[in-house]
Formats: sequence, C-alpha cells, structure tokens
Amino acid sequence: MTLTVIALGANIDNPPERIKEAYVRMSEISRLTDLTLSSLYTSPPMGPQDQPAFFNAIATCQYSGEPTGLLNELQSIEHAMGRVKLRHWGERCIDLDIIQMGEQLIHDIDLLIPHPSISERLFVVEPMIELLGADHKVPGLDDLGTLRDELKHQSISLCQDIDISGATVA
Repeated sequence: MTLTVIALGANIDNPPERIKEAYVRMSEISRLTDLTLSSLYTSPPMGPQDQPAFFNAIATCQYSGEPTGLLNELQSIEHAMGRVKLRHWGERCIDLDIIQMGEQLIHDIDLLIPHPSISERLFVVEPMIELLGADHKVPGLDDLGTLRDELKHQSISLCQDIDISGATVA
C-alpha cells in the first residue's frame, strides 16, 4: 500500500456537488482504501481569468496498484462525469490529479509524479497540510509548511459555509 494524494477541483456545474460525486466514485476504485477528504477551499482560477473561481479539495488514500492504473481510473471518472477540455487551464466540471504516490518519482509522457506544479499551488498545499501536516514532505520538495510560506501571496479561502463531509462512501 502506498500513501496517495489526489487533488479534486471544479468550477462549473455546482462544483461542491461535483467534488462530492467524484469522491464517492473514487471510493469504488479497487485497490484504493482509507480514503479521506479534506475541507473544501476556493481560489481564483490559475488560467484564464474570465471563468468562475475554483473549488478544491485533497483526498488521501492507500493504493496498491500501478500508478497508470490509478490514472486510468481517475480519467474514467472524469469522463463519466462529463469533463470536456475546452481550453488549457479552463473551466471544468471535475479535475482529478495524482499529486503524490509515496516516494515514487514518475516521469512518463502521460504521468508526472509528484505533480510538477505542487510548489506553485496553495490550493493544493493548504488542504494537504490539513490532512498530512505541515511537516509532510513530497519527494524533491521542501516540507508543506515551507511551501505554504512561499505561497503566501496567493489567495485561498476555506469554504466554511459549504459542507462536503456529507460525501459518504460505502
């Protein structure tokens, strides 16, 4: 089993509900156990600014399969939920990214682990700290607390008025 971190994001089609739905679908992936979901956060879009703010969360789990198998499962969930790529870094009903898989370093054409943009995205770092602590290290990077300090210029808000903890898994 490998500690695995997955980012969930959405900014159209009722994003909090889409993140809940993706979380429930992820719970059905074989070889994936101990699934935990962070609180929900919102932040301005990183790409084109003429789109709604993004809602983001992080899921941690234990995964016993191959990284490409998990990537295929997550892409299947995105497809089943209606994800269509309209433009680079554009609006989406769901986005599922593998952020970390234990200490693995993978540099394939279709899969980069750890995710290459972790250190640039407070909306990934902050919910990771919530679940894993500020001392957690991603291979090749500083601890999460240091990354957060370096990203203090970015804007992120905890969605205290939106509860996604109601996402139940069987």
